[in-house]
Amino acid sequence: MGRSPPMTTDIGIYLPQVSRSYPEILAQARRVEQLGFRSFWLYDHLYTPAVPDRSSLEGWTLATALLGATTTLRIGHLVLNNNLRHPSLLAKMIATADVISEGRVEIGLGSGSYPLEHEQAGIEFGSLAHRSSRLGEALAIIDGMLTHEVYDFAGEHYRLEGLPCLPAPVQQPRPPVHIGGISERYTLPLVAQFADVWNVPTYGLTEWETKAKALDACCELIGRDPQLIRRSHQAVLVLAADDTALAAARQRAERHYPGPGWNVEAGGYVGTPDALVDHLGTMRERGIDQFIFLPFDRGDGDVLDLLAEDVSPQLS
Repeated sequence: MGRSPPMTTDIGIYLPQVSRSYPEILAQARRVEQLGFRSFWLYDHLYTPAVPDRSSLEGWTLATALLGATTTLRIGHLVLNNNLRHPSLLAKMIATADVISEGRVEIGLGSGSYPLEHEQAGIEFGSLAHRSSRLGEALAIIDGMLTHEVYDFAGEHYRLEGLPCLPAPVQQPRPPVHIGGISERYTLPLVAQFADVWNVPTYGLTEWETKAKALDACCELIGRDPQLIRRSHQAVLVLAADDTALAAARQRAERHYPGPGWNVEAGGYVGTPDALVDHLGTMRERGIDQFIFLPFDRGDGDVLDLLAEDVSPQLS
């Protein structure tokens, strides 16, 4: 089923908190807010995978602090690790943060992706099938608790009996749920059932249209209109003022974000401002509702300014 393009282009900025102090992250979040971008995204690990010697603030505590220190910026994670928090507690945390921020929470939730940190912390990881089953129940609990004053749930992994969740979140019926991934067997059925936004991560950019058709089929199986689910791209952004600067930026990006996992070469958003405007327009026509960019300069250079000043004004 086709999708009509959105009326506006929704741009979020993903700046993982690796090797950043809280004042540095807060300054970045406030800059993103001042530049007019809609959302700000963090990661959720006990430490940065592969570089455990670098500092990394805990994702949910950090998001709550940032929500309290900003006024319009929406904040979420790509994505929260379901294994780290019991879903009933997480639902209460979401509702509380949404009340404190007057309705600016975005819920990104996944099944966990880095086995070593689980092993080191003594937290069960398990097979993808097992984690996906737990994630499905967690999503049901979070949805249920955020939309009911009292909620019961009996599943294979979790059980709730008459659990209240008050105050309710400000956003109604609840804050939007983002689910990321492209697995046709495990992820897309959960997207079809629970997600408001399907986030296509960097590694899935080259095959997202094939996976989109698979998602439509999952929706058809349960009788849900696939057009109710927004499509979101998570991608490295390599933006430069001119072709000369772009060549150097591309080399730097491919050095820091190598291989198909990041998809800079095959699926990234690379170009000068005018080229990026054209590319974003094409992707909107193909059904992408939201772009979540990881700036190749980690927000320390001029990419965010170029995006805000030379790209955003040309977008509807």
